[in-house]
Amino acid sequence: MAGGSAIRGSRVGAGPMGEAERGESIARFRVSYWCANGHETKPSFAEDGTVEVPAQWDCPRCGFPAGQDKNKPPMPMKNEPYKTHLAYVKERRTEAEANKILDIALKKLRGDE
Repeated sequence: MAGGSAIRGSRVGAGPMGEAERGESIARFRVSYWCANGHETKPSFAEDGTVEVPAQWDCPRCGFPAGQDKNKPPMPMKNEPYKTHLAYVKERRTEAEANKILDIALKKLRGDE
């Protein structure tokens, strides 16, 4: 059977693919960024004169901030651990103040006041 469709592997409405359909691509340039782990990433930017190259870029491998200076990359931010309510109370009150407040509360509970 030699017959069949002459346009196999194509869908209805599909036209020619290429630069003519998508438009001309703009010139691009790459900038190197390095993180504290030594990873290099090279994002590309449009060369149309309107692009401001950022000073820092997030490393796609480890998530640390990356800078353009290979010898002095930016250090990652220090994350403070989660503080409990008790930790915040201890920052505001001394041990003596806490004991005094506890004594007052216990007296109220016992009915001594």
